[in-house]
Amino acid sequence: MGDSPPLEVLPLSVKKAVEEIDYYIVEHEKNARRFIKTIVPKKSQPSLHIETINKFTLESEIPTMLKPCFEGHHIGVISDAGCPGIADPGAAIVAQAHLQGVKVIPLVGPSSLLLAMMASGFNGQNFAFNGYLPIDKQERKKEIKRLEKVSEEIGQSQLFIETPYRNNQMLESLLQTLHPKTNICIACDITLSSEYIVTQTAESWKKTKVDLNKRPTLFIIQK
Repeated sequence: MGDSPPLEVLPLSVKKAVEEIDYYIVEHEKNARRFIKTIVPKKSQPSLHIETINKFTLESEIPTMLKPCFEGHHIGVISDAGCPGIADPGAAIVAQAHLQGVKVIPLVGPSSLLLAMMASGFNGQNFAFNGYLPIDKQERKKEIKRLEKVSEEIGQSQLFIETPYRNNQMLESLLQTLHPKTNICIACDITLSSEYIVTQTAESWKKTKVDLNKRPTLFIIQK
């Protein structure tokens, strides 16, 4: 959520949960501690018990992370960005919680996927999130054409993301690959003061100057 005050986009129920929870499973401890301090400045940092889960976490390590639940504690899951479990390693913890019979409670908060769809003007009845597209240029173009074809055939909006420092290259690939009349929505810096959300055809985007470098961005196409 950048440097914006979290409680401008998060409900008070999240603040209450952070006040009550001392056990957390997070992507990066430093980021999580900063977030918790921002939400509840008076909370004791030494009292926090934090485990990390990321792409390097072994599957065998996950079950024991829920041990505090069986000792009477609540556990909070915090993502670095977006919502826990959505394009996020926290999904593995949630799956394990169900296996162990631990109650899972989703907290209300901003999802860049849904906010982008809300602002795009695209088909909100039928859409798909595709995560990251291939890095290889030829493979990426092939996948873009496939997604465009799916969108045209079944009217499905196609969402995807890119590593922020490659956003401009992604936009370039889209403009080189898509049909001129295919619509593209670029949703960037959602909920921040620099928020930028624009939908127009690929043909029109070729005449638009925008710098997406190192800015969290969602791309959506619909034909």
